[in-house]
Amino acid sequence: MSIEIKDLNVYYGDFHAVDSVNLHLHKNKVTALIGPSGCGKSSVLRSVNRMNELLTNTVVKGEINFEGVNINQKSIDAVEVRKKIGMVFQKPNPFPKSIYDNIAWGVKVHGFKGTKDDMDEIVYSSLEKAALWNEVKDKLKQSALRLSGGQQQRLCIARTIAVKPEVILMDEPASALDPIATGKIEELIAELKDQYTIAIVTHNMHQAGRVSDYTAFFLVNEERRGHLVEFGDTNQIFFNPSDRRTEDYLSGRFG
Repeated sequence: MSIEIKDLNVYYGDFHAVDSVNLHLHKNKVTALIGPSGCGKSSVLRSVNRMNELLTNTVVKGEINFEGVNINQKSIDAVEVRKKIGMVFQKPNPFPKSIYDNIAWGVKVHGFKGTKDDMDEIVYSSLEKAALWNEVKDKLKQSALRLSGGQQQRLCIARTIAVKPEVILMDEPASALDPIATGKIEELIAELKDQYTIAIVTHNMHQAGRVSDYTAFFLVNEERRGHLVEFGDTNQIFFNPSDRRTEDYLSGRFG
């Protein structure tokens, strides 16, 4: 499903961090959110599945329309929102459990009622979709903490996939990884977009150009608020931007 963000504003206490962002996350496409540090990219991303609510003194205003419903309404269950709109964080955060239990845990939390065979199928298929099965199929009872950083991140992606989301948000998922592991994550993103709508925050311009179909460029305005400068097809943003500030940032003249 696509997501329509309308007039999104984010406040951390008295600080107005994100100013009136309008953005469309297209179905089965990858949207990259780029821009310098502190320009509101992650704040926007965390608002999409209401993760910002977990922070104290945070207020999110505006509409986030998903499946025809404004999911930013207090009457909407945030846990259900996060089931359909999963998130992968900057640093891999596997639980101190076995590889198998890392994936099974989230499924159980969301009310799994099936058999052991059903759970096995969910775990195995999630690992396959995350391009990790062949590396761990004989180690499912081993601690996930024994995996490499890149494997741990793919495990976290498998854990997200296991609860059957429709959208996957990724907040700099490869920033802590080496180039080989980063390449595997990028290949995985390209494969996953056939089944999921994906939004990714990245500081790596080359990565944004490689993995995304659409790009949103953010900056901080005069009031120190993050705002969206322009949004469009990635090739258009990178090679024919409509705003001079976008061109200056992508060419390294600032930021």
